[in-house]
Amino acid sequence: MCAADLVHTIHGAEQQSQAQMQQQGVTVETSRDMHDAALAAMIFSHLPPVRLSCIRSLVGPAYLGPCLHPDCKEPSCEGNRLSIMSESPLLMRISLPHHKNARKWGKAVIEFDVPSDLAQLLHTYLGAPRKALLEHHLLIGDACPYVFMDMHGRGFVAAAVLTLYWQKWLVSRGGVPMNPSMCRQVFVDERQSDSATAGPSNQGAAMVMGHSVKQWDKWYDMQYHPRLAQNAVDGMQSWRAAMLQSHTLAAPDLTLSTALHCGHVLVSDSEESQYQSCCSDSDSDIDIELD
Repeated sequence: MCAADLVHTIHGAEQQSQAQMQQQGVTVETSRDMHDAALAAMIFSHLPPVRLSCIRSLVGPAYLGPCLHPDCKEPSCEGNRLSIMSESPLLMRISLPHHKNARKWGKAVIEFDVPSDLAQLLHTYLGAPRKALLEHHLLIGDACPYVFMDMHGRGFVAAAVLTLYWQKWLVSRGGVPMNPSMCRQVFVDERQSDSATAGPSNQGAAMVMGHSVKQWDKWYDMQYHPRLAQNAVDGMQSWRAAMLQSHTLAAPDLTLSTALHCGHVLVSDSEESQYQSCCSDSDSDIDIELD
């Protein structure tokens, strides 16, 4: 699936989940559909593809406990969190102090305001639909602190569990079972292509993804080397045309001659000029040519 296919699939799921919620009300089924649409929208489409570890560990606005990251030693840390900054107008913010490059970046936090469409979807899901899912799984209230939960009402404890969940959902929507890291590759491939659509800066998108543009070439941009090779070949054609043009504009009066002792084609500037000599009359010259 290309980037446009993924965006179209996820957008369709968002619209369908909201329409079903309006038509059928809050049920376990409609709540799960809205949960899945919100999860998909977090993985791809509205945001540069956030790392799966950040999505799994994202706690909701209602959670007021300590940071749940097992290695966190900061007493004031609130963990990877989705917060409601304002209800009217709706403003939600995601803060990710725990990401892969947190230590390398000097504990810099990845933080951004959620786009309005995604914020509205998340806000709706975090209300009655999420409560319906928790009650269905006998976890009344906020026993599950995480924004997203598996089919048993628990947080996605392992990346493999969320990966499988995402793949099954994607297939159910008519897609192929690609894992989230492949979605990151799809995104980077589109951003780095010659036909990239106007969008985020590469540096900013890479930061939200938890790495750098330099890492794109190494880990995610599968077309990096083929694209460079093709650009070089394409560029050679204009270079060749320039060489031909310059030769036409400034060509000297040249005559071609051959030296029988070596078989090389030699160039002299006039008919009276002596044949140029080769570097060597020995057989070693032939060996160099063959190499």
